[in-house]
Amino acid sequence: MIWKTKVTQLLKIRYPLVMGAFGGWGKSDFASAFSKAGGLGIITALNFPKIDDFKKDIQKMKDLTENPFGINLSLPHHALGGMQKEETIRDRYLAYVEAALSEGCHIFTTSGYKAPFIARRVDEAGGIWIHKCTLLNHALSAEKEGADAITILGIEGTGFKHPASNSTLVNVTMAKKLLKIPIIAAGGIGDARGFLSALAMGADAVCLGTALMATIECPVPVKSKEKWLQLDIFEQGFHDKIYKYNVKNFMAPSTAIGHREKLVSTQALIEELIEKATSILNSWGFNHHEFNSLNS
Repeated sequence: MIWKTKVTQLLKIRYPLVMGAFGGWGKSDFASAFSKAGGLGIITALNFPKIDDFKKDIQKMKDLTENPFGINLSLPHHALGGMQKEETIRDRYLAYVEAALSEGCHIFTTSGYKAPFIARRVDEAGGIWIHKCTLLNHALSAEKEGADAITILGIEGTGFKHPASNSTLVNVTMAKKLLKIPIIAAGGIGDARGFLSALAMGADAVCLGTALMATIECPVPVKSKEKWLQLDIFEQGFHDKIYKYNVKNFMAPSTAIGHREKLVSTQALIEELIEKATSILNSWGFNHHEFNSLNS
């Protein structure tokens, strides 16, 4: 089946799937597997303290795949503080942007805090800017700043939370109502039904994070992955860690881990997701060779 959405058209990817930004792990070996499988792989720039190492990884990525990929820049989850400090931080982030642009990269994702200075430079270069938000008012602000698409994260996801966070269902359906730009859904999505549900709610793509933590390419010890696969997402401790507000970022599985049963390659995971999604659509009477939500 051919998948046509505003995000597949914008990013020139086969499937409406975007890789999450992984601190420490989001490098070319991991990201290229996702791009090769038909989604948008993401290299996380801050994984490279040295700009030269960042550029080398981009070059490696281009050797590993000819498919599109993006660069993530996660900003501090607060105001940058003091003018001098702010200028120093902005200069560092813009150095990553310039390095990526010099290597022909034109897709950038940001998260954490508002990033208009990055947005302006990406726009000047004719690039694509996607901002990740937890709240709809932040998404609306990013749209006004010129974002080409928004990733909206529901409380089912992991990482930084906000005391006013809503569920993926509420965020995506309200984003569809309020935003004019394409929407990428994130938070607890780990299987074909979650994927289709997000598209039905109004998303133009989904962002996979936790689902990829149970892949062979994820650069984490196998013992850690096997431990994650044994997690009970309904256990009180796990529930509290996911749903209670916290100010600390943590690299742990979201509720999406409940859909994963064994370690598989990224290619196999995406093939399984797309095949099952197609089978479900067919069971609903959707007997078409193309999924097209461009006019929805």
